[in-house]
Amino acid sequence: MRLGNRRGNSVVEVALLLPLLLMLLVGMYQIAQITYTYYTLRKAVYAVATYLSAQQGVNFCNNPADPGISAAINFGVTGTTDGSQPAVVGGLTSDMIVITPESYLPLTQTTTPYDTSVCTSGDTTPPDYITVSMTSDFTVTPAIPFISLFQPISLSPKVTVPYGGT
Repeated sequence: MRLGNRRGNSVVEVALLLPLLLMLLVGMYQIAQITYTYYTLRKAVYAVATYLSAQQGVNFCNNPADPGISAAINFGVTGTTDGSQPAVVGGLTSDMIVITPESYLPLTQTTTPYDTSVCTSGDTTPPDYITVSMTSDFTVTPAIPFISLFQPISLSPKVTVPYGGT
């Protein structure tokens, strides 16, 4: 008689704990997926920065229209300089990428936005650093069954690299 009671207890315990374990597994999967998406976005932003930092003759005064800048953005978003492939992350567009050239100030040991007045004066001093970031936050919403308390999570990677071009 006692053996039958134990079997019934086991079934009840499994019935109570199984949904909790399934929610934990799905939650872990969602966290892994968000982490992978952030890592891929960071790689895309870093690819734009490193590609652009090695280019010669980039016109940072005409930022969005320069062919070197648009090729770098296409390279980071699609993996090709002409943008002929699909985006590496679904929903990522070239409009989300912002490139900010920066100058280094040795006296204060800080960086400031690149002075675009050098463009009109004819001075061809290149920037010291390039910061690549995302304008609109790339949002993901975790989907865990039976829980709808989660707000969208904003992913906005930012990378700064030294500019090596001229």
